[in-house]
Amino acid sequence: MKHFYNTLFLNNRFFYLLGGIATLFVVGFFAPLFFEISKIMLFMLVVLVCIDILMLYQTKKAIQIERNLPERLSNGDENKISLHIKNNYPFIAHLSLIEELPFQFQKRDFIFHQILKKNEKKTIHYNVTPKERGVYVFGHINVYANSALKLATKKYVLAAEKEVKCYPSFLRLKEFDIQNFNSAISYGSKKSRRIGHSLEFEQIKEYVSGDDIRTLNWKATAKRNQLMVNQYIEEKSQSVYALIDKGRAMQMTFNGLSLLDYAVNATLAISNVILRKQDKAGMLSFATKLEDWVVAERRNSQMNLISEALHNITTNFDEPDFGTLYAVVKRKITHRSLLILFTNFETIDGLQRQLPYLRALAKNHLVLIVFFKNTELDSLIENEAKNIQEVYDSVIAEKFRYEKKRIVNELKKYGIQSVLTKPEDLTGASINKYLDLKSRGLF
Repeated sequence: MKHFYNTLFLNNRFFYLLGGIATLFVVGFFAPLFFEISKIMLFMLVVLVCIDILMLYQTKKAIQIERNLPERLSNGDENKISLHIKNNYPFIAHLSLIEELPFQFQKRDFIFHQILKKNEKKTIHYNVTPKERGVYVFGHINVYANSALKLATKKYVLAAEKEVKCYPSFLRLKEFDIQNFNSAISYGSKKSRRIGHSLEFEQIKEYVSGDDIRTLNWKATAKRNQLMVNQYIEEKSQSVYALIDKGRAMQMTFNGLSLLDYAVNATLAISNVILRKQDKAGMLSFATKLEDWVVAERRNSQMNLISEALHNITTNFDEPDFGTLYAVVKRKITHRSLLILFTNFETIDGLQRQLPYLRALAKNHLVLIVFFKNTELDSLIENEAKNIQEVYDSVIAEKFRYEKKRIVNELKKYGIQSVLTKPEDLTGASINKYLDLKSRGLF
């Protein structure tokens, strides 16, 4: 009985009709005919309400819903969700569905209105675009069912709660694979000597004219009494590490995503391209200490390892310690590698504080600094100033944009590669720069 009262609601139509009948009762004090009519109408209303309630409650499991969720959500992308509905009522059902979306979407009125015929099935599709990584909890689906009379409503609470993890943007990996293919064609198949490349021993063979005399194996020569040389093959797989700054500067938000999330999404995409190019992909994150370390490898599970590590990256709003980064990289990454550092410098002074550590890293590795344009400043510069305040804003914005260009030139002086890009173009720009460096044989 308690369940009955918790699920039954009387609609506005019922109260409007009841209000009209009450008005007729008042008029009936002055005109007895209307008093009799109002009594008949009240009786008919009560009968119709009872019929409506009986129709709504006579069928068990009259409304069935199945929610199809992806196994995981892709951050910053549209993720498709489906609701499969079936009407088991022996009449046309008017339904209002309220989906309990995770709190991160901040939507409390996500409603679908549907009309289903007897035994009809229907599928509803909708998209959600998460803006942060983490766990998303989808609640119940509240269904309010009405018959054609629409005097009463029965409420159904369907679909169990389900948690879905949101990972870095993996839905766009295929898109960047295509871009990678096109970029590879444009760069061509140029072969060049890699700086700091490594050689892997293959075999000892007899010396022939043209062999490098520096590879002579004197022990084998003495043993065989003829010149013998070591034969090597060039190791094709180079190590590439993505270094993600988790400092407070990376919490700036553009188009709903933080710079940290843009860096995380770019790391996943470029790691996929690195592995497809037969290189070794690895990563780490840092602020005051190094975390989320994944050693650069080419194993089949590497993308899963990187994805899981990226999923947990959050900022603690500290100032990043580049000294600790240098110390750890020097100790743990012993072979020359490409280090792609995702960070953000707003001023030349900010760069100068960290430049000694970046120069130290560049002595043993090829360092690529990826940082961001402040696109919100562009609008201040491009829009025509209409008053003194807007002139001041435009001048300051121009100064900050000039600072970014100075940072690029300062890094170039010390042989440090850089990419200055809009946040939304980060992934594509990073991949193109990696392909460019690889085609030029710089690592």
